[in-house]
Amino acid sequence: MSSYQLSDATRARFDREVAKYPYEMRQSAVMACLAIVQQEEGFVPRAAEDAIAAHLGMAPIAVYEVTTFYNMYNQKPVGKFKLNVCANLPCQLRDGQKALDHLCSKLGIEQGGTTADGLFTVQKSECLGACADSPVMLVNDRQMCSFMTTERLDELVDVLRAEAAKA
Repeated sequence: MSSYQLSDATRARFDREVAKYPYEMRQSAVMACLAIVQQEEGFVPRAAEDAIAAHLGMAPIAVYEVTTFYNMYNQKPVGKFKLNVCANLPCQLRDGQKALDHLCSKLGIEQGGTTADGLFTVQKSECLGACADSPVMLVNDRQMCSFMTTERLDELVDVLRAEAAKA
């Protein structure tokens, strides 16, 4: 059984999401529940997946499949700025791999790694749906950045570092 304990507040948030669906379809709230845990924890611990499964009455593997399928769910702690660089063919044909390699080199980390200061995590991503703007990337699963040349990548890293320094 799971060692992850859902707080009463978390359970209430889950229940608000579950209430949006007929009881027999409560598993449809799995993505919202994963997002809630990630918002609270910064990532989705494996034990939290089991707790979500128990809460929704579904098999733990079904929750794990959702967590591992989507890039938006972090399975381990990530940096303050998660940088997902598209790796699908249209971006690759327009220097997507070059952009990914440049970011990793600039930050001194491997793909999937986090900088020692905890500021940046760089990940390869599947299609972000902006092929005409390639190479593209997503910052913290929210901000789409297009036409990411090495110069624009350098500027982005500098802006994010400055933002972190202000906080």
